[in-house]
Amino acid sequence: MSSSSRACQPQTFGLPWPDLNDGLFYNDVVRTPDSELTLIEFYSSKYNNSAPLQGWLQRIRSGQITVDGEVVRDPDTILRVGSKLAYHRLPWREPDAPYLLEVLYEDDDMKISPLSCQQPHPVPVHRLGRGTSGILLCAKTKHAKTQLAAYLADGTSNIGDGSNADMEPRTERKISKIYRALVTGIVCEDKVIVKQPIGMVRYPGVAKGLYVASPTGKPALSKVEVLEREIHKNQTLVQVEIQSGRPHQIRIHLSYIGHPLLGDPLYVPGGQPKCSDFDLVDESFADDGGFKRPTNPVPGDCGYNLHAHQVTLSHPASNEVIKVIAPLPPILRTQQETEQLTRGKPEQLTHPHK
Repeated sequence: MSSSSRACQPQTFGLPWPDLNDGLFYNDVVRTPDSELTLIEFYSSKYNNSAPLQGWLQRIRSGQITVDGEVVRDPDTILRVGSKLAYHRLPWREPDAPYLLEVLYEDDDMKISPLSCQQPHPVPVHRLGRGTSGILLCAKTKHAKTQLAAYLADGTSNIGDGSNADMEPRTERKISKIYRALVTGIVCEDKVIVKQPIGMVRYPGVAKGLYVASPTGKPALSKVEVLEREIHKNQTLVQVEIQSGRPHQIRIHLSYIGHPLLGDPLYVPGGQPKCSDFDLVDESFADDGGFKRPTNPVPGDCGYNLHAHQVTLSHPASNEVIKVIAPLPPILRTQQETEQLTRGKPEQLTHPHK
């Protein structure tokens, strides 16, 4: 391990979220093809996923749109080339989310600092679902960000078309991610390889579409291993190594094999959503002019237990192997792990290897 890299003692940082955020401003400049459009034509045609026609009318009349810095309330105002438009989305209360972060590992290339004034700021190189806890990789340098992003992209692109029986990547992987999950039902096989492609369907409340198990989707690979079966609760604790990074991959793959995440409000056996009426879109709007909260489950709904437990990667600068482990929530520990913690044996957080 290089002298510039080190495992750190767990520390937390962060500030509580305010009751309301600051809102957002969305800026546009009128281009030639959009000149002579009315204000309402511009917004209702270009951003129809944000609000229905009546919603945009409401936003204009309430003074949330400016043209060249001036509030314009007439929806029939004709736009001119070069005019600067701004839509102000009013402050809103966001869903509850953790605000305290714990540092598991830091060095000169991959570092998370509790000091908000320190430069440069660490930049996330991937995302975790709203209901997923665990490890989030951040890069401190541009080189590290580029390398880590490439590792993640290569893991997905190298899956191929699924012709290989095990769908092993064609090149050596630079990063491996292992998750813990609690699923419904008893998984009979000790190990399961899931090779179901993941595609998109039209879905109410999700503007760009919902990711589901689809034979015409993109290749995806998950390796599922049973850790513990709880017969009396009809649930199974598993670990999942993903070798591709499709959105909601673990939720979809586990539900595809008949074992959705326990508490998942969206996906059911088969890798499909509970709501089957994909063409139903609610055109009514809320007080802020946007679409109402969907009555059917959407991807951001939580309630399940999924944890990014372990990441092993080649360091973006030194190429040494770094293994980082995020402590498990109690519900995702095996009985043996719980007993070990009771005896005072903490989980090892970081393992550097040559």
